Amino acid sequence: MPDVDPLPFTRPSIDADTIAAVGAVLASGWITSGPRVLEFEAALSRLFDGRPVRALANGTATLEVALRAAGIGPGDEVITTPVTWVATANVIVAVGARPVFVDVDPRTRNMDPAATEAAITPRTRAILPVYLAGLPMAMDELYRIARAHGLRVVEDAAQAIDSRWHGRRIGSFGDLVSFSFQANKNITCAEGGCLVVNSEAEAERVERLRLQGVVRSGADGMDVETPGGKFNLTDINATIGLHQLARLAEVTRRRGALAELYFDAAARFELESLGVELPERLSPTAATTNWHMFQVLLPAARLNGGRAAVMNAMRADGILTGVHYPAVHLFSFYRGQGWRDGMLPHAERVGRSILTLPLFPAMRDGDVERVCASLANACRSLLS
Repeated sequence: MPDVDPLPFTRPSIDADTIAAVGAVLASGWITSGPRVLEFEAALSRLFDGRPVRALANGTATLEVALRAAGIGPGDEVITTPVTWVATANVIVAVGARPVFVDVDPRTRNMDPAATEAAITPRTRAILPVYLAGLPMAMDELYRIARAHGLRVVEDAAQAIDSRWHGRRIGSFGDLVSFSFQANKNITCAEGGCLVVNSEAEAERVERLRLQGVVRSGADGMDVETPGGKFNLTDINATIGLHQLARLAEVTRRRGALAELYFDAAARFELESLGVELPERLSPTAATTNWHMFQVLLPAARLNGGRAAVMNAMRADGILTGVHYPAVHLFSFYRGQGWRDGMLPHAERVGRSILTLPLFPAMRDGDVERVCASLANACRSLLS
């Protein structure tokens, strides 16, 4: 390693006020779900134009509960993307349904609407899009397809807090919308998530599903009509989330500024002439990203040692990168369900060549220059 601090691909920012507030919760004697969770849910509801919101333990729980709340179960099919964290597909399996993967648009790296509609069968019950790196897919097409075929939409907006469609914040409209507040997200609870729903009745169903399906009545009445799980958020996590939420606009602005610096530095270091593909600077649709990640596609097939060699070379320069994500349908479990190489060529190319570069609000402007210089040097030395 060089004589500089390693630059991670992301790092949460937790200030002294947040630490003090968590300390106050710990001292209060009420550390599980309580008043801070209710306060966090109310703040999130205001963010999403008054829609009902329920907080859960993590972004995987929000997706599973959303599917269960929508009545998705054995024998059903759910259409989704393979370019995602595997949790997206795993929750479909967890409720007994079958994930049906479709190819992605090579520009946005999100689900291709035409491929989505073509994959619908009589067993399809829902569409589960993922907004990779915070960029929403073509929402008008998504909901046109859903309405035309009578399907529910469970939006995996884990990475898309404060992203927009036609200027409207993701989560302020749509069907069931799931967000993650895991440590790497734009705002964090350390671990946590929330689900935006359509009505108070649906919110009550989510409440039951997140805590064992229990329904209480009177001083001592208890019943369970539908089994649930243990998915509740704690007041400790909610306190972190409240302080992070207050900084959301500032975080979004800083990420956008860093992304612009990346595009400028990429041009100076001639990354595209080396075969490095940048993300879309301006969305080809009406989407506005929150720049959750800055991801490039490498000319992996032309690099001696492939993507791993680039990552190792950059690590030697003190720069840590990530892979988000390998194509899920090629994991062993999903190959066992019949998925094979060549079935989704755009997604497979993305999965083989995508590289996540450092991006977080505390980065210095000069760090972007350092990253692009290291990436350019690695590619030049490894290109065959």
